[in-house]
Amino acid sequence: MITKTVSGVEEACKGVSDNMTLMLGGFGLCGIPENAIAQLVALNVKGLTCISNNAGVDDFGLGLLLQKHQIKKMISSYVGENAEFERQMLSGELDVELIPQGTLAQRCRAAQSGIPAFYTPAGYGTEVAEGKESREFNGKMHIMERAFEADFAFVKAWKGDTAGNLIFKGTARNFNPNMAGAAAITVAEVEELVPAGELDPNEVHIPGILVQRIFKGERYEKRIEQRTVRQQ
Repeated sequence: MITKTVSGVEEACKGVSDNMTLMLGGFGLCGIPENAIAQLVALNVKGLTCISNNAGVDDFGLGLLLQKHQIKKMISSYVGENAEFERQMLSGELDVELIPQGTLAQRCRAAQSGIPAFYTPAGYGTEVAEGKESREFNGKMHIMERAFEADFAFVKAWKGDTAGNLIFKGTARNFNPNMAGAAAITVAEVEELVPAGELDPNEVHIPGILVQRIFKGERYEKRIEQRTVRQQ
């Protein structure tokens, strides 16, 4: 029986080093690979290029790596909710590539599928298109976007099995499935890890062939990004 299981987050992150490009799943504070991020902080790797929809908040998610200046460049689509991210970007300490959210998702999918590039109308005629090839399709201009090239992809799933098959829950089924298999090594952390064969194949979102390492995570905080309460 093929097994992708590793002993824990330390083994899962083995091989991560300075100046690598990492993909990290999640949307806002949902579906974040919290254990992997904590281990990256502990490893104190520097000069990272991180591909993620956003960068968490100041003291959670990728915000923890930003606090220690471990990230050299962020490739993302959203800056809000993270004051340190904004400060480093405006001061020039952090290189930031902001791209449309759909383009970010599709560049992940392209890497996952082995497609080197694709055309999209998003961003044509704006700063996003500067320096990129453009072409007309059906009377509409498109720009060429290239697939990402990453060393590691860290994703977080609700449930997985020892063969690496993954099931995502709710909003966590956002960038996580797109990033699985989109890097040289995909690491999946799961809330529940079961033996191979226990998952209903009809419910599997990502097959194990796209995952190289899987482990059971611990102590997920599951924060609420914005809590609004009614005045009494």
